[in-house]
Amino acid sequence: MNNDFPRIVTLLRKERGLSQKQAALELGVSQALLSHYEKGIRECGLDFVVKIADYYEVSCDYLLGRSLDRNTAAFSSSGTSAQPAAKDENRKTAALTAMNKKLILNSLQIVFDILEQIDHKGLTAEVSSYFMLSVYKMLRSVYSLNQKNPQAMFSVIPECYAGISSALQNVIEANLHCLALGKAPAPHHNLDSSTVPYLSPDVISKAHPDSAPSLYSLIRDTEEKMKKLL
Repeated sequence: MNNDFPRIVTLLRKERGLSQKQAALELGVSQALLSHYEKGIRECGLDFVVKIADYYEVSCDYLLGRSLDRNTAAFSSSGTSAQPAAKDENRKTAALTAMNKKLILNSLQIVFDILEQIDHKGLTAEVSSYFMLSVYKMLRSVYSLNQKNPQAMFSVIPECYAGISSALQNVIEANLHCLALGKAPAPHHNLDSSTVPYLSPDVISKAHPDSAPSLYSLIRDTEEKMKKLL
């Protein structure tokens, strides 16, 4: 199979709030066998891939990590599809844009909901600044693709903005680390660890049933990119 399948199958079960025993019973396999599938100890056959895809109402491509869209199959690596390539290119771009927008916005919603629960002004300010800097950097990168666009929209010169904004993000990460250690940088007050909620896939799925799948997809896609650099 692949490395994505065990993790995705496990997350889907937890999203439904199902015990391993209950899921195994409904799938017609033993709990021990399902446990082996979820841990990646054993590989299942293609018939079971189709069966579990139907059970969780997702595509086989999603189960195998080939698509972030639960219901739409991934396009083949050769670039071919049932639609003529020229006509389908805009559809692929539009679908990718909509999908990634949903992943990011839903994930941000969860992050800010957690920040609201913690109710720490300094923490919220630091995290918000980090996200704002990310948006700023990407906007300027896209804006700069057309050299005719007026640079007067920005006050920091093009040669400096990337390095300075990245440096600011590093400072924010350092501040967050200090908050976690109870050594809040001025002017923030220390974070009371008792206000930080317990989080797990089960907790997040129950609190955010509509947004959690996007967060899990974002995590999986981001970590796959990270692993390629390790």
